[in-house]
Amino acid sequence: MEKQIHGALVEVLGLGVLLVGRSGVGKSECALELVQRGHRLVADDVVRLRPEQHEGSTRVVGYAPELIRHYMELRGVGLIRIPDLFGEQSVLDEAPIDLCCRLEPWREGSRYDRIGLERDTERFAGAEVPSLELPVRPAGNMATLVEVAVRDQRERNRGNNAARRLDDRLRSRSAPVGGEGGA
Repeated sequence: MEKQIHGALVEVLGLGVLLVGRSGVGKSECALELVQRGHRLVADDVVRLRPEQHEGSTRVVGYAPELIRHYMELRGVGLIRIPDLFGEQSVLDEAPIDLCCRLEPWREGSRYDRIGLERDTERFAGAEVPSLELPVRPAGNMATLVEVAVRDQRERNRGNNAARRLDDRLRSRSAPVGGEGGA
């Protein structure tokens, strides 16, 4: 069963990244910055989702409605067509969704994950997708955070979780960190 969601979908380093969040949080601007860095836009504003069987499990594939495919709306600029500005290599018609980045306005006093031992998941079109919440700060660079999140997810997919490795190292030490009577 196909569904649709408000967001943007960009292929970053071979992974499909779904950017979601409330209207005006900066999804399109983040997607545009990623395209400027050589990644590829799949959909902006409306992302259609369909489940697909792949290697014995269900994954979700995202794409744009035909009418708005490869277009982007930017407040203050208007509508742009990505291939006209960045070339045909800057877009894809569809991509599996491998990671969801939920962009949230920075809230003082909110608790954001700072360790990352486990990755939360969200269900889209019947498939579980790794998900994380990225706080949007004034003058922050969301595209850099998304790229780093993708690099980290690629490592996790290979079984390499940096937070888990550090946790294991700390747990294997015989003395507590900052031991007794230390200066």
